[in-house]
Amino acid sequence: MDNSIILIGGGVLLGLIIGFIIAKTIEKKNASKLVKEAKKSASLILKEAKSEGESIKKDKILQAKEKFIELKSEHEKVILSRDKKMAEAEKRTRDKESQVSSELAKNKKLNDSLESKIKDYNHRLDVLDKKQDELDKLHKNQVQQLEVISSLSAEEAKEQLVESLKGEAKNDAQAFIQNAMEEAKLTAEQDAKKIIINTIQRIGTEEAVDNCVSVFNIESDDVKGRIIGREGRNIRAIEAATGVEIIVDDTPEAIILSCFDSVRREIARLSLHKLVTDGRIHPARIEEVVQKTKKQIDQEIIEVGKRTVIDLGIHNLHPELIKVVGRMKYRSSYGQNLLQHSREVAKLCGVMAAELGLNPKLAKRVGLLHDIGKVPDAEADMETPHAILGMQWAEKYGEKDDVCNAIGAHHDEIEMKSLLAPIVQVCDAISGARPGARRQVLDSYIQRLKDLEDIAFGFTGVKKAYAIQAGRELRVIVESEKVDDQKAADLSFNISQKVQTDMTYPGQVKVTVIRETRAVNIAK
Repeated sequence: MDNSIILIGGGVLLGLIIGFIIAKTIEKKNASKLVKEAKKSASLILKEAKSEGESIKKDKILQAKEKFIELKSEHEKVILSRDKKMAEAEKRTRDKESQVSSELAKNKKLNDSLESKIKDYNHRLDVLDKKQDELDKLHKNQVQQLEVISSLSAEEAKEQLVESLKGEAKNDAQAFIQNAMEEAKLTAEQDAKKIIINTIQRIGTEEAVDNCVSVFNIESDDVKGRIIGREGRNIRAIEAATGVEIIVDDTPEAIILSCFDSVRREIARLSLHKLVTDGRIHPARIEEVVQKTKKQIDQEIIEVGKRTVIDLGIHNLHPELIKVVGRMKYRSSYGQNLLQHSREVAKLCGVMAAELGLNPKLAKRVGLLHDIGKVPDAEADMETPHAILGMQWAEKYGEKDDVCNAIGAHHDEIEMKSLLAPIVQVCDAISGARPGARRQVLDSYIQRLKDLEDIAFGFTGVKKAYAIQAGRELRVIVESEKVDDQKAADLSFNISQKVQTDMTYPGQVKVTVIRETRAVNIAK
């Protein structure tokens, strides 16, 4: 039993040893086979790598050759363009050289001709000098012979001749002057009258004297109540904002606007028209509309000035002077509208200048501007005569000296230095002296109302001042922050005493001081 187990164990062990040897043998064969396959694949990879390397090498060589060819062609193009430019430059150089050579040849010919002419001129000058010497000798001989014959020297003969000619010329001149003066005395006055009459006959204008009231027409009398407002607050607001007295009476479908200043009347009329058309009439709206209307009037003044200078054919007038011309529409001189008067004077000056052979355009310019000093900007300008003020403005805005002198001299404030000055003076007198052209009483009345307002403005705290009811009432609006109720009463008394002391006027003047306090807030 034990022997069989040993035999079985020995057999198993022998089998294991034999199996191990066989496995090793098989493994060795497989390894050698794998080595052979690896060597074979490695040789194949090497062959493929070599072939790819050769192909890459060939490609790179081809690319290098192509790049070389490309660079070579570009280089050849650059060389060709440079050669072309050099050839063109050489050609231009050759052309310039040929041109310069031709110019040199021409200059040489000119120089040769000039030298020949200079030689000819020098020869002629020598001949002329010789002839001049011969003439001088002959002249001296003739003078000596004449002196011997007349027994007088040349200087004595000259003196006698000059004296005789002086006497004859003096007698002739005196006779001519006497005849000219007599003829001038006979014809000057007649010619002057003829020129003035012809000028007046050629200028025909309508004349309208400015009034101090305007009529505002309404569609129905119901509008009057809306204009007056509750307890009269609307009409008071309009009067305070415009400075115009509004008269609402029994006149059907009409309201009267009364004020000496035509600008204020026009602002009030246009404002009322806007308010009535819009339908919203209350104090805040009234102030807004009045402010807008004032701006509209300012723009209209500029447009009037532009239309006036275009109608008269006046060019290159300064914008500030155009604005002054437009403001003349709302000013009057002794009741005569200032713009119409200036237009008429401009036309008269143009016709008269043309009759006298002067520049009619310049004369029209002076005629239009001669009364610009009657439209002052500030109170300080009121103290300067209007002719001098107008001359100063004309000088300030670049007008010519003749124009400035004619403006300043048309009332003899300064000396007249050009012929335009007497023409403007005469035409101004013609325009103002015609029957119905002016009214002295109206101008003094307007001046009295302006003086009333100026007295009120002389006190501190006064915001606005309006003379209304034909100068029988002075309405003063003060600043509520600077003037309290007590000071308002004192101000009314002081203004009334100032008016009573400084002015002369018919009847009585009522001084009303208005102090208004407002509280305004905005809900957001």
